[in-house]
Amino acid sequence: MKVKRVIIHADGASLGNPGLAAIGATIKDEQGRLVASISRGIGRATNNQAEYRALIAALEKATRLGAKEVDIYLDSELVVKQINGKYRVRNLALKPSYQQVKQLQSRLKGFTITHILRQQNIEAHNLATLALR
Repeated sequence: MKVKRVIIHADGASLGNPGLAAIGATIKDEQGRLVASISRGIGRATNNQAEYRALIAALEKATRLGAKEVDIYLDSELVVKQINGKYRVRNLALKPSYQQVKQLQSRLKGFTITHILRQQNIEAHNLATLALR
């Protein structure tokens, strides 16, 4: 299925910080129909690393689906502010993930990333939590 514009909700979770971690994401078309979902363990990571990994996995999947424009929603204020340039990436462990997101972003014609409350990110959160089991 080829889509031009998608809406992504992504979330990362870890049991401990760092600890066993997983990612979850939904990718929907402009009409809100589910196009793809992601739910998988990623091994040991911090919560922030898991948040970045969820975002990267969702962006990679969206580009494979043909998306040229993405609207992303995360409940990680840190990741959103770093990607939007409001916070610097000081943690050396996060820099490669940040750079990977920026590289994926450069391939897109349209890109927005917005911080939302955890309650607004339930689907992605549940997919990440499911992968921790």
